[in-house]
Amino acid sequence: MQFSVWPSYDRSWAETLALAQWAERNEFCSFWYADHLMSPADDDGPAGDALECWTVLAGVGAAVPRLRLVSMVSPVTLHHPVILAKRATTTDHISGGRAVLGLGAGWQVEEHAAYGFELPAPGPRVARFAEAIEVVHRLFREEGVDFHGQSYRLSNAPFGPKPVHGTLPILVGTGSPRMMRLTARWAEEWNTWGDPAEVRARTERFLAACEAVGRDPGELRRSAQAMVFFTPTAVERAAAEPHVVADRSLVGGAQELIDQLAEYAALGVDEFAIADFTLGDSPEQRRDTYAALHADVLSAFR
Repeated sequence: MQFSVWPSYDRSWAETLALAQWAERNEFCSFWYADHLMSPADDDGPAGDALECWTVLAGVGAAVPRLRLVSMVSPVTLHHPVILAKRATTTDHISGGRAVLGLGAGWQVEEHAAYGFELPAPGPRVARFAEAIEVVHRLFREEGVDFHGQSYRLSNAPFGPKPVHGTLPILVGTGSPRMMRLTARWAEEWNTWGDPAEVRARTERFLAACEAVGRDPGELRRSAQAMVFFTPTAVERAAAEPHVVADRSLVGGAQELIDQLAEYAALGVDEFAIADFTLGDSPEQRRDTYAALHADVLSAFR
């Protein structure tokens, strides 16, 4: 199983780039970045900063020569699928063929309300997504795309240049059966949140979705993530407990985390991403925790 870094989108560009360069030097697999226009506001004050996802991925791709570049995930409620396909392909060319287009149906209520984007009810939202992922899939592969749906209409639409390797991976992050069926039909990668027990249950639904559409599940790369709380001491564990989310968290010292991560590998997860928002309150703390995880936990999977 490989590992990836996932900085929050409110980090400075300097910290973001430094983390990508550190991950490159330390043989991480990918650099993930969330595609949101704002962070959710909370009771403590207004929403924080948010850098734009595809600009960051292109910048990292130009500066760092090896990491895969993954959007997590670009919502079709905010972006037209043709624009997303162009952004991903341009980033792919800038990086020499390392872009992964994470595609989503949209969910963050605050940004849709603040900027006036429509956020339909779940049924119509997934119907729009179903059209969007087919459009992107076909643009990567066909010379002129005709598509006449409820949300999108293309007439002999050209798409050039194609991605560096002829196409590029589409990733969908989901746990719902309908979205999983769309993933199995159109995508190359499936991603989901959860601790090992939750991912085990979702994997069963994923396998059923693949069977329903006649797709070999072995053809899709699988990735997962959870909130990681590295707590080598009892004091650190006690401090982390109020922030632990059931079914979405890994908590423990080095051996405990090794054991939990090994469960993902046994489930067939190819890549596990470590988000930085549980790793410390300052750039120095976050980098020190990444380094400790790399040395004491992730090294067991080399």
